[in-house]
Amino acid sequence: ENEFGEVGVDEKVIRETADEQIIEVMNGCICCIVRDDLAVALKRLREKTSGFDGIIIETTGLADPAPVAQTFFVDEEVRLSYSLDGIITVVDAKHILERLREEKPEGVENESVEQLAFADRVLLNKCDLVDEKTLEEVQKAIRSINANTEIIRTQYGQVDPARLINIQSFSLENVLKMDPEFLNTDGEHQHDLSVSSVSVRFEGELNHQQLRMWLSDLMQEQAKDLFRYKGVLAVKGMPDKFIFQGVHMLFSGGFDERFRWAASEVRECRLVFIGRNLDKAALEQGVMECKVGPLRFKVGDEVEANCGTWTPGKVIKLWDDGNPYRIRLQDGEECWGPVDTEDFVRKPSNGKGGAGNGKKSSPWWDEGAKKQPWRARK
Repeated sequence: ENEFGEVGVDEKVIRETADEQIIEVMNGCICCIVRDDLAVALKRLREKTSGFDGIIIETTGLADPAPVAQTFFVDEEVRLSYSLDGIITVVDAKHILERLREEKPEGVENESVEQLAFADRVLLNKCDLVDEKTLEEVQKAIRSINANTEIIRTQYGQVDPARLINIQSFSLENVLKMDPEFLNTDGEHQHDLSVSSVSVRFEGELNHQQLRMWLSDLMQEQAKDLFRYKGVLAVKGMPDKFIFQGVHMLFSGGFDERFRWAASEVRECRLVFIGRNLDKAALEQGVMECKVGPLRFKVGDEVEANCGTWTPGKVIKLWDDGNPYRIRLQDGEECWGPVDTEDFVRKPSNGKGGAGNGKKSSPWWDEGAKKQPWRARK
């Protein structure tokens, strides 16, 4: 597995659901900066592990596949030990046309084009997010780059592994026809230097409600330049890991009972952002502001909760279902204080409640609730 940033996220959950061995190649694209690490890892795996069926190499979304494939032919020890079965490219049906049409500086390659050009199989994913007309347009664009590749439409990346493994589809002869300089190890390629990654990792816990609010604002303001963001979080008051990922304006995340924090495991948070012209300091600050600290109120304190209007109540529990406060209102209803700030929970105002100062983002509310979305679950 190749991570573009300094912090690995995927391996944090993959290791818990797979028996296979995972070797990480970190902090750089496997096609250039850490390319030598790939050859070393392949040799080490061959020496120390016997009887394995094969190796799956997952590169970053920014990798040029040519230098990666080249490793299996120009390194004599690797060439004698391995054969390249095929190159699989996963395509985001909703965003790929924008990536293909992107104008790059002179001398800078468009990685999306390169990945499609070398693909033996294309998984056209997220087909549920676009209409048939768009899918046909995407397939036409793919065919214009690689007329011979097999295109498999998918949702959530679900596909029969038999269509991807032991396909014996990589042909050095065909690649050399397309790229006569394929085996030239002195050739160079240049990435877009405006694209970078920002990684944040710390021991401790986050308020995931506050983080989702911040991410929502970030998406509204910088979605075009956010190519990928993902994380595995320890959330205060929750036994399961919160796992999220996003691409531009698309976000998905939640707690997964398959990934529970072990008693002996250090609770920590890992987040990675990949995009163009990222503000490292601002992203780090935004994440760290969501880190859990001491709460302002304790159980039994009288407060006012923002339920659309400021409503008097009493704190009855701390860190309930990932929320800093569970509050019983005067009418007997119960609500959550999702973030420990004056925007959501405050000291009593002596009858001067008025309308709550709602935030522009409200992802902490139950999306399925049509009435009283602030209400806590029974």
